[in-house]
Order: sequence, then structure tokens, then C-alpha cells
Amino acid sequence: MSRIAASAAAPAGALSAGKLARHRARKRTNVVALTLSLLAMGFGLFWLAWILFETVRLGFGGLALSVFTQMTPPPMADSGGLANAIFGSVVMVLLATLLGTPIGVLAGIYLGEYGQKTWLGSAVRFINDILLSAPSIVIGLFIYAVVVAPLRGFSGFAGVLALALIVIPVVIRTTENMLALIPHALREAAYALGTPKWKVISSVTLKAARAGVVTGVLLALARIAGETAPLLFTALSNQFWTSDLSQPMASLPVTIFKFAMSPYENWQKLAWAGVFLITLGVLVLNILARILFKNKH
Repeated sequence: MSRIAASAAAPAGALSAGKLARHRARKRTNVVALTLSLLAMGFGLFWLAWILFETVRLGFGGLALSVFTQMTPPPMADSGGLANAIFGSVVMVLLATLLGTPIGVLAGIYLGEYGQKTWLGSAVRFINDILLSAPSIVIGLFIYAVVVAPLRGFSGFAGVLALALIVIPVVIRTTENMLALIPHALREAAYALGTPKWKVISSVTLKAARAGVVTGVLLALARIAGETAPLLFTALSNQFWTSDLSQPMASLPVTIFKFAMSPYENWQKLAWAGVFLITLGVLVLNILARILFKNKH
């Protein structure tokens, strides 16, 4: 009997040893993967912190009241600001967001609620993916070819169109993804009460996905706030104040590009001040979105 018990205990011991070895191997793999993940995160945070530090250090030093009250100066001028560039950026970014957001939301609703398995939905999704990954300079050249060249002049309106084409695919993708996260049971409960589909979408699913959709709009706004290439081919720039969208219009990204590449110290200081203002504006928008919608998911 003792021999039989010993022979039965041997495989059990070997099995336990095998499980222990596999457990140790998995633990070592987990430690290695966690270490690599933390190193990658630290590497990214290091560069992000460095960029933010330099932006605050150099940009905050260039801030003054004249930045918000005076026009862009000529080289070596004693004073000057970014008032016309700030105004032009705000106008073009807001108009592009107002133009692109309804189109993007409606297209995202179609893809998320109607076009999941249709050929039109697949085609729209494919085209949207291409537009989403297209370089912004290609969009700028496209608007230049179809708007600027035929009209024989740069304009703020052309800049708005170029920026709107960047907003639309971002909002479409975000809206579709947010609607896909809404449980189908919520829709079925509304259908069971006799609610028509358009009412379910507007009052149930879209309302439930509101925070995510707004976040997508803010992401699109943050992206176009710093776009330079499309505006170089469309709105170009303007040294003076203008609110006429049919004329060339100044913008912060183009002004930063022009001033940062110059050898003039006053222009370089204004360029860093513009970088700081764009960064601060995007940060404030994201913080406000989180505060406004943190309890409305």
C-alpha cells in the first residue's frame, strides 16, 4: 500500500512543480512587460514635460499687453503684437468647427445607426478613413486648386473650408465610435414603447453619447488650432487687422511659422508667445470639457 501511495503522489508532485514553474515564468514575463511599459511611458512623459517646460519658459516671457492689442510688427520694431493673428485664428477655427461639426455628427449618426452593413456605409467609412489620415498639406493644396486658384486670390473663407475638411473626419469617427458603445438594450427599450427611430437617436442614443461626441469636437478643434500648412495655401497671412473673409487673413500658426524662422529677436519672442497661447487655449478647452461633462456620462 505504501508503494502504491508513493507512486500516486509522485505525478501529483511533478504536476505541482510544473504549475509552479509556469507561474514563475508568467510572473517574470509580467514583470518584464510592466517594466518596458513604464519605461515607454516615462520616455513619452519626459519629452512632453520638456516641451511644456520650454513652451512656458519662452512663451510666458514674451507675453505682454501689446501682444493682445497691437498688430504684427515689421522687423526690428520696438513694439508689436499678435492681435490680428489671434483674431484671424479664432474666427477661422470657430467657423470651421461650426461648419464641420454638423456634417460630421450627421454622417457619424448614419454610419452608427443606419449604415452598419450597407455598401454606402462601407464606402463612406472607407473614404472617411482616407480623409482622416490624409496630410493636412494635401487638404490645403486641394482647397487651393478648387477655391483659391479659380477665384485668383487667397482668403479667410478658403482657410475655413480647409480646416473644416480636417474637422469632419475626426467628428465622424468619434460620433460613430461613441454610438457603438451605447447598449442595444437601451434602443430596444425605447422601441418597445413605440418610439420612432429618429426620436430614439435624438433623445436616447445621441444624448447618452453626448460627452463623447463633444470630446471628439474638442479634439478636432485642438487639431486645427495649430494647423499651418492648409492656411499657407488658403488664407496665407495679413499684417493688418481684417474681418473680411474674402481677403487674406492672419492666423497664429502661420505667424508663428514666419516669425520663428526669422533672425529677428522681437519676432522670435512673439512666436513663442503665440505657441504659449495656442497650448494654453487647447489645455483650457480640454479641462472645461472634463469639468462640464464629468457627471453626465
